Amino acid sequence: MIQDYRPALRGLMAAAGLAVWGFAAASEPRHGIAMYGEPALPPDFVSLPYANPDAPRGGRIVLGETGGFDSLNPYIVKGRAPYSLAPLAVESLMGRSIDEPFTLYGLLAESVETDPERTWVEFTLREGARFSDGSPVTVEDVLWSFEELGTRGMPRYWIAWQKIASAEQTGPRSVRFTFTEQDRELPLVLGLRPVLKKAQWEGRDFAASGFEAPIGSGPYILESFEPGRSLRYRRNPDWWGQDLPFNRGLHNFDEVTVEYFGDSSVAFEAFKAGALSVFRETSAAKWATHYDFPAVRSGAIVRSEIPHGRPSGMEGLVMNTRRPIFADWRVREALIQAFNFELINRTLTGGAEPRIASYFSNSDLGMAVGAPAEGRERALLEPYAADLLPGTLEGYALPVSDGGEANRQGLRVATRLLAEAGWRVEDGVLTGADGRPFRFEILLPQGADAMISAANIYRQALARLGISVSIAAVDPAQYKQRVDNQQFDMTSFLRSLSLSPGNEQMLYWSAEGKDAPGSRNLMGMESPAAEAMIRGMLATDDPAEFQASVRALDRILTAGRYVIPMWYPRVSRLAHDRHLRYPATTPIYGDWPGFLPDVWWQEN
Repeated sequence: MIQDYRPALRGLMAAAGLAVWGFAAASEPRHGIAMYGEPALPPDFVSLPYANPDAPRGGRIVLGETGGFDSLNPYIVKGRAPYSLAPLAVESLMGRSIDEPFTLYGLLAESVETDPERTWVEFTLREGARFSDGSPVTVEDVLWSFEELGTRGMPRYWIAWQKIASAEQTGPRSVRFTFTEQDRELPLVLGLRPVLKKAQWEGRDFAASGFEAPIGSGPYILESFEPGRSLRYRRNPDWWGQDLPFNRGLHNFDEVTVEYFGDSSVAFEAFKAGALSVFRETSAAKWATHYDFPAVRSGAIVRSEIPHGRPSGMEGLVMNTRRPIFADWRVREALIQAFNFELINRTLTGGAEPRIASYFSNSDLGMAVGAPAEGRERALLEPYAADLLPGTLEGYALPVSDGGEANRQGLRVATRLLAEAGWRVEDGVLTGADGRPFRFEILLPQGADAMISAANIYRQALARLGISVSIAAVDPAQYKQRVDNQQFDMTSFLRSLSLSPGNEQMLYWSAEGKDAPGSRNLMGMESPAAEAMIRGMLATDDPAEFQASVRALDRILTAGRYVIPMWYPRVSRLAHDRHLRYPATTPIYGDWPGFLPDVWWQEN
């Protein structure tokens, strides 16, 4: 049975209304910290509620990824590092429970302390914390890691570092960060920063790409790798943190291997042949039709559906507004109208998946689709009314076609909007006032089969409007390089959003640094209103105000018409070896980072 997590989330939000977010009393060292109320788990908790503390250890799991890698440093802009390295080999001061909207518990740090206003945070390291080479994790390592990441690491680390007024050692194992401004999420953001070994990088350029993995303190050590093709992690038998309550029932495999493939179809064939232990199926249509092979029929492979209660996030095709042809909202709306979602969804998924209605749909944080803004939500938006796009205050909803190939209604609306924006059809070619034809490229990574198929159907529809579209499916290295440098017209877009949006929203939607290499603001949007909503989210200690701010931000983003939304899955679909198990209790976030392979185990 698919579980509905929204009542549980509403309960958490209601509880937050009865207590101040974070610490209700004067500051004191605590075992955990939450954005909403108090941590759900007491100081003497045995294990995370979705972990099995009695899970057997041992065995091996083989995971598959598409693409490749040309670097082993996942914290810098240069190169393409494997996703698996950071969560398996490197730890942070605190660890996140994926059964709460946003709560952290001690990991490298035994305690966290902050004032009620959260103008500073202090962490105290555990005495026995060790890197994989046996050396202790020190305050000096923490201070160096945070500054290096904040000044030379990925752009996602920059914003938080700019809000640090001072960073100082306050005791043999304690470190304090004082903030330049009010930001209630910042203590949690810093708690999740990776801690690296300073001595490893002395006299070397941290920002240079290369094939030396960072020395971490996590459960696994990268034992071997073949550049671009595979990695083999071995569980560290001397891992310092294996008996911590947070880690009980986690990281149970002796070995984790990650194999890389050119595309998902090749990876699926490898799974069918027994080369992979797990395959995450992203197509509902394939889930229904492609799993009748011998290993499934014999029971050697089983299929599991993992429910979740997280927001839909946003996945689709994003328009680069740095390009003049996409600067006008009417053009973007026309391209949304021309996208026949109902036909594409039926063709590619059998119509099994719902469409993403807004960035935070499928949660209580999402706007009321198609309805006007009211109450506090409207009050937050009205000061910016003159600059808000049509539909933000009045209500906005995506078009719905009849599912036929012609999509006449959508194309009629698109034609009218394009004419209003100054485009005319001449000899079958849509042409601007300057005489230039309307043409653009959709940039996609090789292996993105569903998106490539959708783009091909879309291209045919746009041709009826006189728009010329080319599709470029490039290798992962070229794709990353072009996207990092904003060298695209339209490309695939994915933002997984949480039940506790915070500082990362500035990375996604702020104008600051939008043209810098590696910017997460792919659409290149500039919206003072959006940034004001995010600042409000970060400053408030009122759950109702937080919800209104997120819903207002959702309206700005959706009515901005930057992305042509696709669908979202109600469940994660995992086919796996029958010997692999996971706990019966599913966390709110479901199959989210922190679930596979973290809580799984092998049972013979």
